[in-house]
Amino acid sequence: MASELTTARRLRRGDEEGSLHTVVLQSASVRSQGERAYLLIRDQIVTLKLAPGSVIEEARLRQELGLGRTPIREALQRLAHENLVTFVPHRGTFVSDINLTDLHRLTEVRTELEGYAARLAAERATAPDRAQMQVLMTELSTLDEADVHNLMRLDQRIHRLVYQATRNAFLQAMLEESFNLSLRIWFLGLDRGVRLKQAVEEHRQLLDAIISRDAPKAESVMRQHVAGFEHAIRKVL
Repeated sequence: MASELTTARRLRRGDEEGSLHTVVLQSASVRSQGERAYLLIRDQIVTLKLAPGSVIEEARLRQELGLGRTPIREALQRLAHENLVTFVPHRGTFVSDINLTDLHRLTEVRTELEGYAARLAAERATAPDRAQMQVLMTELSTLDEADVHNLMRLDQRIHRLVYQATRNAFLQAMLEESFNLSLRIWFLGLDRGVRLKQAVEEHRQLLDAIISRDAPKAESVMRQHVAGFEHAIRKVL
């Protein structure tokens, strides 16, 4: 009981500070209980703590997260819209399954959207954007490729910086949704030994192309990067 009270207090402090530590990085501060519920449940789904196909128990989530019924249900509605949760009439709420057909369809979408985003980023990135990319390139050069979880966090930061540099909020929202679906599949691949060495080198090439304002190369590298993700996952699933 004491540990549950401590967790609830910590969550409330986090609300007051407007910050939240999750594996799936968020780009903005937490502004509401519903937003907090969404980010925390999404994190559990993407990292497979809530396994594909498993039932979602609202009572357990309320107790574990220290949040009420309304924010939990708001979060689940939002996650259903993003294809991470499925409502089945008269049966309950489930974490959406993962299958190879979905992987291929997701790759079709991401190849086009991410490639276009990389091109726009090369054309529109500001000086601060490029400075942040230089920092990320330095981090890549010192990264231990065996540290897959650190690499995944760095990968998220790179993709989200590219999205930001497009200066297109509508495109950015679509990219976020498809990227989070892809990230969940990546976690599944990690459990089965997917290798990430090629992805590290592609990140370097991508950032270099954007910094150099080489839009065609940035688009080409990103498209190759997304297609390579599907190929690597298929080898282990």
